[in-house]
Amino acid sequence: MGTQDAAPNAVVTQKTEVSPGLFIIRVSPAGWPLPQFKPGQFAVLGLPSTAPRHPLADPEDTPPKPGLIRRAYSIASSSRENEYLEFYVTVVRSGALTPRLGMLAIGDRLWLGPKISGLFTFDDAPGHANLVMIATGTGLAPYMSMLRSSLDRTTPRRFAVLHGARHSWDLGYRDELLAMERLHPAFTYLTAVSRPDAEPVPWTGETGYVQDLWSSGALDARWGFRPAPVDTHVFLCGNPAMIEEMITRLGMDGFREHSRHHPGQIHVEKYW
Repeated sequence: MGTQDAAPNAVVTQKTEVSPGLFIIRVSPAGWPLPQFKPGQFAVLGLPSTAPRHPLADPEDTPPKPGLIRRAYSIASSSRENEYLEFYVTVVRSGALTPRLGMLAIGDRLWLGPKISGLFTFDDAPGHANLVMIATGTGLAPYMSMLRSSLDRTTPRRFAVLHGARHSWDLGYRDELLAMERLHPAFTYLTAVSRPDAEPVPWTGETGYVQDLWSSGALDARWGFRPAPVDTHVFLCGNPAMIEEMITRLGMDGFREHSRHHPGQIHVEKYW
């Protein structure tokens, strides 16, 4: 990459702290148009290795090589939005870039890749299929883009988000998703926390892991029927261990993983 290409070309226009080390950030290009993208795709962010690290981050064992540190992040903003891209990020303590992104403030500059990519979209789900989107942590990000771009009060298909986190305060976008659920009869939002004993106020929702929301029948009860391969496609995003376990559980219900040569009903995006 040339020096010119590595120069900061975007600016932070909004930052929301969800909880310590978990944040939502909006990035706008500085003087160049955003490319069009499909909901579910990702962009690349970058900061120089000399950028400061978040106080929650672990010390680096060895100094990073001089230059730009770049990583891909799923876009959370609507594909109809052309002024900024939004990202949902957690500070990975041992990570190279997220501890540096966590130190950014409004007005700070960073590098934004000019190309947006990714195959984790609704393109391979039939128009009549119901859509179940299952996520851990920041794996929710692509679903926010999908919902903000595609959710319509008149849609005949059903949408559901099943989101799992350690604590209730880590359930990002919760208020927006609850509002979506109130406004859109076809949308269902279910959550689970895995460490309810740490809640300052007793947690009255589901507990355990997000995959338990599928196996417990919580979604079946809300929809009035058991989702099946003939009528539903399932999207999985986040922790690879969750994804592998969900693929197994879904396989017991007749779902199979989708690929270009072997179409199926399970669509996967693994984080880290």
